[in-house]
Amino acid sequence: MDAVAQQEGPGPGPYDGEHRTTTVEQGRFCLARCTCGWRGPARRARSLARTDAEEHAAAR
Repeated sequence: MDAVAQQEGPGPGPYDGEHRTTTVEQGRFCLARCTCGWRGPARRARSLARTDAEEHAAAR
């Protein structure tokens, strides 16, 4: 299956020190990614993946 990106904000670009996150769907799961290279755990609920992304960005 192909992954379908669901973007939450600006798309990923070169890492400039600012944490920009997106969520990506892979089959029945959704996970958060950041421009710094961080990846969250696979979640069944998009809302949990978005929360992971928000917590990652806030902790940095």
